[in-house]
Parts: sequence; C-alpha cells; structure tokens
Amino acid sequence: MVLTLPAHPDHVTDRLHTSGLLAELAHGLGGPFHYLLPDRFDSNLAAFRTVLDDAGVEGRVHYAKKANKARVFIDRCATAGAGVDVASLGELREALGYGVRGEDLVVTGPAKAESLLRVAAQQGALIAVDALDELDRVLTLGLPRPPRVLLRVHPAAQPNSRFGLGEEDLDEAMRSCAEADGQVRMEGFGFHLSGYDVQQRADLAGELVELCLEARVLGLQADRISIGGGFAVDYVPADAWTRFLDRQHPGDYHAGKEFTAGDFYPYHSPVAGAEALRGVLAARPARSGPTLAERLREAAVLLLLEPGRALLDRAGASVFTVQGVKDREGYGIVTVDGTSLSLSEQWFNSEYLPDPRLLPAHPGRPHPGRPHDGPPYRASIAGASCLDSDLLTWRKIAFPSRPQAGDLLVYPNTAGYQMDSNESPFHELPLPPKVVIDHPGAAARPRWRLDH
Repeated sequence: MVLTLPAHPDHVTDRLHTSGLLAELAHGLGGPFHYLLPDRFDSNLAAFRTVLDDAGVEGRVHYAKKANKARVFIDRCATAGAGVDVASLGELREALGYGVRGEDLVVTGPAKAESLLRVAAQQGALIAVDALDELDRVLTLGLPRPPRVLLRVHPAAQPNSRFGLGEEDLDEAMRSCAEADGQVRMEGFGFHLSGYDVQQRADLAGELVELCLEARVLGLQADRISIGGGFAVDYVPADAWTRFLDRQHPGDYHAGKEFTAGDFYPYHSPVAGAEALRGVLAARPARSGPTLAERLREAAVLLLLEPGRALLDRAGASVFTVQGVKDREGYGIVTVDGTSLSLSEQWFNSEYLPDPRLLPAHPGRPHPGRPHDGPPYRASIAGASCLDSDLLTWRKIAFPSRPQAGDLLVYPNTAGYQMDSNESPFHELPLPPKVVIDHPGAAARPRWRLDH
C-alpha cells in the first residue's frame, strides 16, 4: 500500500501554486527559495490573543525568533505590538532594529554571554535567569536602572532537562533578589518544557503561580509567569497520520532506512496552536479545584507565552526545482537544486513528513517510463551535494506522475523551524532566499518582494 501524508487543504496556496508565480521566481532567483505568507502569521497571533481574552487572562505573546530568521515576522510583531523571544545578541539587535521595544523582549537561552546580558538589561528586556552564576553576573552589571529578570525553574516532570534552577538554587536565587537592595527587578518565574502535553504544562504553570505568591512575601514583584512555547501544529489529517504510523516500514524509505514513531514530530495533533493554549488555561493544575485561568486571575499573575512554530503555521513553504531523475528497482530518486540542509528536520536524524507537491513545468506532457494512467511514481528526494546521506526525503513519495527536470517540488508549511535551523552553503551553494508574498488572495496576480 502506498502511504501518503498530504497537508490539509489550503485554497490560498492552491491558487498561488497555479498562478505561475513560483516558476517565475525559481527562474529569476536561479535556485531553491522559501516563500512567506505574513498574513497567516497575523492570523495566528490574533488567535492566541483571542484565547487569552476569552479566558479573561491578561497575557502577552512573544514570538520565538529562533523558529524562522525572516525579518518580515519581526516587523509584524513590531506593528502588532507583540513581543519577541530572543536567545542571542544578534537576535536581540535585529528585533530592536525592526521596531520591537526593549521592554517587549524576553531573553532566553542557557548561560548567556555578558554582552547579551548587558544590552538586554540596558534596553529593559526581561531576562530569564537559568543559573545562580548567571544571576550573579546580572546583579553586578552596575547599570543605572535595575535589570528585569525571571527565575527559570527546573521542571520536575522532566528531570533530565538541562534548563532551570533546582529547588535549593531557586530558594537561594529568591533570597539574593530580595536582598539585592533594588539592584534587580525579580518579576516572576518561567520554565522550559519539552513536548506538547497540555496537562503537564498547566501543572507546572500552577506551581509557578504559587511561587509568585511566596516571592511576594519576600518583597519581590513576582507578578508574571512564562510557560514558553510548546503549542503543536497540525500538519496532516488524523486518518493519514494514524495509517502512516501503523503501516510505515523500512521498505518505504530509500536504502531501507528505519524510523520509529518516536523519531517523528507529531504531525497530526487534535489540539493545536491557539486551541492548545485554550486547553492549558482550562486545565486544573492540581487535577481539581480552579482552572489555570482562574488561578491566574485570582493571583493577579500575568501570563507570558513564547510560541514559535504555532505562530508560523501555514505561513510559508519551500520550493525546489528538479534537476534530474533516475529509476531504481521499484522507485526513483529525484535530485533537486538544494540540499537536505534546507529542511531542518534532518538535524534531528528525522524526516519532514508532509508530502511535497509536484508542479510540472509542462502540465499534460508525456511522462517517459510509464503511461499517463499508470500507478503513482514513487521516489525519494535527494539533494545536489556529493554526500550519500544528502536526502531531503528518504521516504518514497507517491507522485501522480514521474517528475522531470524543470518541475517544481513544493514542501508545504515549512516556515516553523524547517527553513533555516540547519542551513549551510555547502559546495558554495547559496542559501535559499526568502520571498514575501503579501495578501496572496486579494489580487488577480500575487505580488512578491524579497525579505528585507
């Protein structure tokens, strides 16, 4: 049986793919590229804010910049008054340069360099302190105004996490902040939690609310918590995902490569994006008593969010041109003009699973090697480098016809982490540029521009 994992239907991208624009861009740019749909980012941001309003919770959304380096999304944050989560001095400078206010920045990441701490404090950004020695460096910056900090808590539910302060260190950090004589503003607590478990996130958030109440007894501000990101994206329909997990086996991949279900991102999630936040707020942290939303309101605690992937859902795709096709026994290998480094899931020794869409350069042409009405042509997708492991897709994709040189392959919904977390100009191949398409459904002919 041929396994397929089609992305959810999307009339906007369908129209874009039949407009002829992508072929013109591939020709004009001379290589692979990513296209971005910032209107989708705006819609996703609005959805998170709506959930907060519906729950009666005061909250702020900070876009996790690491999810995509495109500047247009930072510009959208500045325009909408949203915050940005940064983890390096470069990210901080770029956010400021595109108009995001310093007080709307949250600075995360482990063991931050002193230069990052200094600039963040000078600009009034909120610094998530991850260790006692980091707090010591913050306390000795000697700046005119006190730095703003959150204390990051080590998650007991994930004891192997490298992030956060353990119980004893957390107590010491709270005492240090209380005794700092105004040298620091300790505004609350945060955590870094892997995975998408709604109840687990709500449980830990409830613990942070109680920590805020304890910290206030010490004279600390402690009026906000950060629950990070961890809001899943639903890439493919439930039935296709279930069927894939049940039936996929090494024969579905080039060279018999073996994957288990745990190797993959959960490409179907029944509760995703802003609706996952709704689930967190409606959950009862102690499995009984008030919901998290109720506890936040009762304790007058502000909720901070740092979604990345969820704000980029359906906000972009990656386009490659077919350079050649070779037939193997039972399947083919399609080589494109990019490399596997252009899709970042390979970084995790995994696979980006949503099916790429084939856009023939000449629709209706004859296809050598099989008749028009024959079975699907199965093929893995290889990159242009000289490495045997350079495959964008190890899985044998079922194409409706045999691809040919000049055709386009469009990988859907790649804006969240897939575009540049693992990029490299290997073989002196240029990095794929990003093309911004504004209001793709509003005009007869979509208009585009390069990301600034």
